[in-house]
Order: sequence, then C-alpha cells, then structure tokens
Amino acid sequence: MAFILWLIAVILVIAGIYVLIARRDILWGVVLIIVGLLVGPGGVSIFH
Repeated sequence: MAFILWLIAVILVIAGIYVLIARRDILWGVVLIIVGLLVGPGGVSIFH
C-alpha cells in the first residue's frame, strides 16, 4: 500500500511541475504538488 501511495504522489508532483512549466497555470500546478506531498508516505500523509 505504501508503494502505491508513493507512486501516486510521484505522479501528482510530476504532473504539477508539468502544469507549472508547460501550461503556465500556477494555481493548478501548486495544488497538484501539495496534494502529491500530502498523499506521499514519505512526507505528511493524509492516510496515516
């Protein structure tokens, strides 16, 4: 389960960085990065 959460977190953070750089949408990029950090088991996880 921890691996799946970590994988989802990585995908969300990468998607957030892509939105920030490629699409220049700061709000959605920051939201995706924050959600990725909240989901990830390495940081502050909302599931623990």
